[in-house]
Amino acid sequence: MNDEGILKSAILLMSLGEEEAAQVFRHLAPKEVQKLSEAIAGLNDIKRDKIELVLEEFCSQAKDKTSLGQNASDYLRKVLTKALGEDKANALLDRLNQSDDTSGIESLKWMDAAAAAELIKSEHPQIIATVMVHLERDQASAVLALFTERLRNDVLLRIATLDSVQPAALRELNGVLGKLLSGSDNIRKPRMGGIRTTAEIMNFMPTALEAGIMENFSQYDEDIAQKIMDEMFVFDDLMKVDDQGIQLLLREIQSDSLITALKGAREELRTKIFKNMSQRAAETLREDLESKGPVRVSEVETEQKKILKTLRQLADDGRIVLGGGAEGFL
Repeated sequence: MNDEGILKSAILLMSLGEEEAAQVFRHLAPKEVQKLSEAIAGLNDIKRDKIELVLEEFCSQAKDKTSLGQNASDYLRKVLTKALGEDKANALLDRLNQSDDTSGIESLKWMDAAAAAELIKSEHPQIIATVMVHLERDQASAVLALFTERLRNDVLLRIATLDSVQPAALRELNGVLGKLLSGSDNIRKPRMGGIRTTAEIMNFMPTALEAGIMENFSQYDEDIAQKIMDEMFVFDDLMKVDDQGIQLLLREIQSDSLITALKGAREELRTKIFKNMSQRAAETLREDLESKGPVRVSEVETEQKKILKTLRQLADDGRIVLGGGAEGFL
């Protein structure tokens, strides 16, 4: 959900009232609750016409998407398949079907990175790796960044070489995270780790830590290190996105974020961005870039990672096709 979507959702929830909004929150994921809570806390002086537009849009979409009279499971599968494609829909449904078996992990998702890191840092690295592959990639990266270098490198190596999560291994988490899995050891074991998962986590890792981690991968196995690098998507790889994709991305990001991110971009990439804007918008962006004073490298990297996160979300939604080194995120 982009910033505009979050704002509209916050306005809608405020319009519903406390009891109805509370019912909605019960069906949201932890990160969604956090984003909406922050948006609601920041609401002030919302004009009446803005509220009316949001409510009108919601009513229109609700009428189009009603599922009355349909089998809920079949309806969900059809909607997800249409929206995400068969492979991604099946993967998501698999995760939903396993939700009762991952209550411990679900609880961990509600914690901030510091609390989660403190909880599991003393566990065996293989157990930590098993936990990390169940978390959202940005949360996993934030948790790993708080570990010692030795532990962080060990866990990431285990994630990179993890093919699937054995039910017996998951049950070892019971002492820390509560009941995570019940039933037979013979149930199907989904792929959870591997090169792609590691690369996705690495995309959120602070740049200051990235070099040391990749050096550790290279010492362990140069082939694995190269495969991870091939799967990672860096800001310069925006050159591989077609013009239509760039135009869509530009509609989803804030101008202040783009200005800061471009302070650290090559001239070729800046030119690509400029040509996919209106002449007036491009001129304004050039002027803003020239007038903006020095920016910390860490700030540039933060904004670039935000934009890449938006890009990956658009790719996951099927709205942008990534090419080259970004194929791992399709």
